[in-house]
Parts: sequence; structure tokens; C-alpha cells
Amino acid sequence: MEYAAAPRISPDGDSIVYVRHSMDRRADQNRGDLWIIDLDSGAHRPLVTGGASASSPAWSPDGERLLYRSSADGKPELRVLYLDSGRSFSLAQFERAPQSPVWSPDGQHIAFALFVPGEPPSFAKPPKAPEGADWNQPVRVFDDLTFRFDGQGYLDEGVDQIFVLSAEGGSPRQLTHGQADLGEPAWLDNETLIVSGNLAEDRDLDPIESELYRLRLADGSLTAFTDRDGPDFAPVVSPDGQTIAFRGFDDAVLTYQQNRLYLMDADGSNQRELKTGLDLAMGKTVWAPDGRSLYVQAENAGHIELLNISLRGRVKVVADDLGGTSIGRPYASGDFSVTTAGRPVIAYTVASPDKPADVAVTGPRTQTRTLTALNADVLPYLDLATVEEIQVESNHDGQTIEAWIARPPDFKPDGSFPLLLEIHGGPHTMYGPTFAAEIQRYAAEGYVTVWANPRGSTGYGEAFAQAIDRAYPGYDYDDLMSVVDAVIAKNYVDPQRLFVTGGSGGGVLTAWIVGKTDRFAAAATIKPVINWFTEALTGDIAAYVWRHWIREDPWENPQAYFERSPISLVGNVSTPTLVMVGEQDWRTPTWEAEQFYTALKFRKIDTALIRIPEAPHSIASRPSRLIAKTDNIMGWFSRYDTQPETAEAP
Repeated sequence: MEYAAAPRISPDGDSIVYVRHSMDRRADQNRGDLWIIDLDSGAHRPLVTGGASASSPAWSPDGERLLYRSSADGKPELRVLYLDSGRSFSLAQFERAPQSPVWSPDGQHIAFALFVPGEPPSFAKPPKAPEGADWNQPVRVFDDLTFRFDGQGYLDEGVDQIFVLSAEGGSPRQLTHGQADLGEPAWLDNETLIVSGNLAEDRDLDPIESELYRLRLADGSLTAFTDRDGPDFAPVVSPDGQTIAFRGFDDAVLTYQQNRLYLMDADGSNQRELKTGLDLAMGKTVWAPDGRSLYVQAENAGHIELLNISLRGRVKVVADDLGGTSIGRPYASGDFSVTTAGRPVIAYTVASPDKPADVAVTGPRTQTRTLTALNADVLPYLDLATVEEIQVESNHDGQTIEAWIARPPDFKPDGSFPLLLEIHGGPHTMYGPTFAAEIQRYAAEGYVTVWANPRGSTGYGEAFAQAIDRAYPGYDYDDLMSVVDAVIAKNYVDPQRLFVTGGSGGGVLTAWIVGKTDRFAAAATIKPVINWFTEALTGDIAAYVWRHWIREDPWENPQAYFERSPISLVGNVSTPTLVMVGEQDWRTPTWEAEQFYTALKFRKIDTALIRIPEAPHSIASRPSRLIAKTDNIMGWFSRYDTQPETAEAP
């Protein structure tokens, strides 16, 4: 399978460059190539293919060059491609990948964030080993609160700093210094950047806090533009350079708070919320070419909408089918871009229930159409599951819960099929009716596969997401059981053939479910939190769990952690339960899964532990890992699926 990502429309709206993702069978990697589409002729051709994977394409302001990230000899690099000749060159090579590279308005420079190593703490100088000796590696000393992070492992000493580099190549110049991370550079003018970060002394204890700063290239001076308690981030500058849009919120120290959209003048004054009356979180934001409105991505009831918001807060829905870039599970994930000159033409990834993301185009005076068909050679020839949406009233309080059912190709509503409930993570995320390989695989194995957005999910308003604040897991369990009951009531499935799985937050709920009911024939809890006490003291987001989620010191009130931990219900479990985790998962570390596995073993409950070597929390980030995940879940469930006996022919 293939899918499109990062569609970037040229400044004049004539062409779209995008990342065409495919699976490299030999390297066992998801790789990206750059392809270009001509909007007038429809010509679709490769631009940067073969060799290293390419990502993050960005048009120069004049539309004549393309910046992108790649690698050479295993080292990350920034490259510039000249569209007229098709030739590219390396601007610079790095030890670590540069982040958020952006062109200056005049196209002469590139700004980006880059990790700068620091001096690690030390209390002693180790003796020098004799030549040829096989001594142990020197000790590693840490004095930061967060000393490891998922996907990165144990962190080297150092921080992200802002750099600038000539668009003709050369030596990057470091603009910022100090002990705090800075990132997300946006050009205010050719001599000034807006960046985000947190320079407070206690920044480790408040991981979501950030401010916006003006950074002058001439002297590297930083001036704070925001100062409230709460995150301020993702600055985008209007075409005339007079207004800065950004996102954030006033921190009320809750589990979840929606990002709002704000404006301020170029000097940091006149800060105000751009109020729309929408109860939706504001996502990626881009200015319209005329500077009179903004295009904003927002989750809404299982879909990603592209909104046009005027500077007076008037809202128009431009598209409601963004998405398709989450391949494994049906998460809401997509991207878009807008022309910077002339009439607004929008390129975006279009979502569909029966295929991954393609590239689409729309606009006020542009015919909405899909430009690619990346999987037309494969998916039309497969028996895919059909997707049905249902609305269910929770048996807890009547709250409407949205869910979807993937029906197997040979489905008939005779009450004989097994059901598989698949639960999303987060928990503050959102599923939708988009193509997902895992869902299709389960349905292809004959399972009526169900996924839902229980309370706590995003896209249904702030109150709905906050309904699990200090109550997770909780009544989201009732929401999920109500969905299962609704599918049974439709006579789709056999009540004796129920199965449940989920990853991360879904793994938490899976482990909670088997502690609350024995109605499932088997379960598979994937990368779960089992004990909030240990999660709050060892996970890479420990400070967030402690400060925003539980809001209690674990040594002062351990019960606040224990009462929401699946380990508290392990004495009730009778369901055969598979436990799976990545061996380099620092978001929900391996010992979370192992605690549940060991407890089930103590209780003589059928269980097995699967550890995926080298895998971080993104357990299916390599194709073979996705295969291993689904294969083992299917294998586990097949052991406990008692199919109904068929009558013998007379």
C-alpha cells in the first residue's frame, strides 16, 4: 500500500509536491519519495525518488526551488532542488535531524531548530583504562527530570536551539543559547523570527508551558511576547507581516484543554482570542493569501474539517474529508497547504473508508477533486470490509457515543459472527471512518470489528473530552459496553464470541474491561498503563501525569493513583489476556505490561507476554512490527474462539 502526506501547493497554485509513502520490503521501513502534480494537465511524475527517504517539502517564496529533508551516508541533511533543472544539492549535513525548516520571506535563508549537545553532569573523573582493556562503559549521570523519552531513549545532555543557514549552503549559524529548548521558528521579516519555548527555571515541572519570543538575527536577542500560564505555540505570520496568529489556552491544570486561536500585532501587542463560537480544538493554521482570513484544521465528530475563519470569527467549512495518513488504526490524521499568492488554492490529504490518503485540491474558485489514486492497482481487487456508522446512547447517562462497524466481506446479520472491539489510545484522541489496515485485517479474518469515540475523545467539544478528568478509566467503560450491546442488538454477532483489544490508552481500557466483566472470550492489552503510581514516577510524561492528570503526590495520596489503575482489579480477571509491549517503550514502559502479566500468572489466568525488540511506543512503526502485532492478536483470539457448530447435511 501507499499513501500521500505533506501536500505542498506552489505559491502560484500551479503544482503540488507531496510525499508518496510506501513500504520498503528489504529495509523494513516506511519510506517517502517526492512526487509532483501539475494542476492544469494532471501530469503526475516523480521528483525525488530512490536513495534516501525524503520528507518535509517546502516551496521557496518564488516557487523556483524546493527545500526538503533527506540523508546521506546515514547523516540527516537539508537539500534544495531547483525545479527548472531538476538538480539538487546539500545545504548542510548534521549529526541530528534539523526540525521545522522554513524559508525567509526573501528566499535567502533557512531557519530551523537543531539539538545542541551540552556538557553532561559529573561528580568524578573516571580512571583511564589500560590500552586493550575491556572495561565497563563509564557511568551516565542525569540531573534533569526527564532523562529519557519515547523514540529517543536515554537523552543526551543538550537542548534544541535556533539556527539560520544560507539558502545557497554553507555553515549554519546558531542564534540562541542557554539551557531551554526553543523551536517552531516563523519569519516575522527577513531579520526577525518568532519562536516558541519555555525559559522558566521550573520548566521541567510544567511540561506543557511555553511562550512566544521575538528573536532578532542581528544580535540573537530574545523578547517575550506572551507571559500567561499556559502554552502559546505554533506562530504563523500574516502575508503583510503585521499580525501573528498562534494557538494555546489558559492553563486550568486539567487533563485536557482545547487549543484556541489567538491573534496579536507584530510587536506582540493587542493579544486577543479569535472567537468563533465553535466548541472545537483549533489545529494547524495557515493564512489566506489576502491576509483577511485563516485556514484551520479541526476535529469534528470523527472527521477532520478544514475551516476558513475570517478575522471577525465567521466560519465556513471548506472541506470535511481531510485525513487518511494513519495507516494502522483509524486515527484522525491529515495535512493541507494553501497558496501564498493570488487566489487561495488548497491541497490536502483526502480520507476515505476504503483507501489510505490521496491528494485532493479545492478552493473558492477551484473544482474540488482527487488528483491521485495511489492504491488503484491493489485495493479495488480485494474484498474489503464495508463501514457502517452507528450512534449509541451510553447506559451510564444517555450520552450519545459515535461508533463504526467494519463488516466482513461475507457478512450477514444472523448473529453468528465474532465481535472485536478495538479501542483508541490517548485517551484524548479521535477515531474516524477512515481506512485502517488493522481494522481491515481483523474484518478479513471474519470479525465484525467495532471502534468508537467514548467520552474523553476529542472532536465532540471540551466538556465531552473533560468528562474523564481524574476519572479515567471510568464511565468510558460504560460507553464502550453500550456500543457492544448495540451491535449485539442488531443481531450482527454472537454474544459468546466477543473479543477486545486496544493500544496505549486503549490498552488501559482493555485491562480495565477484563477487570470489570467476564463477557469477553479473550483480550489483548497492548502497551498499557497498569499502575498509575509507577507511570507517574517512571514514564517519559511523568510530570504531565503528576501535574495535570492525577494532581496528587503519589507518596501523599497513593489511593488516587491506585483506584484508577487496572492492577486494582486484577483479582477479578478471568478472561484470557495477551499482553504486548515494545522493549524500548518509554511512554508506557515495559514494566507496566509486565506487572499485569505477572499478576495474571500469580492468579493462574491464561496469559502470555510479547515483547517487541527495539520497538518504542509506536509499536507498529515498522511494517514487520505491524504484521507481528496483528498476527499475534489474531493467533491469540483464535485459541479462544468457539465457533458455532454447523448442522450436518441430511
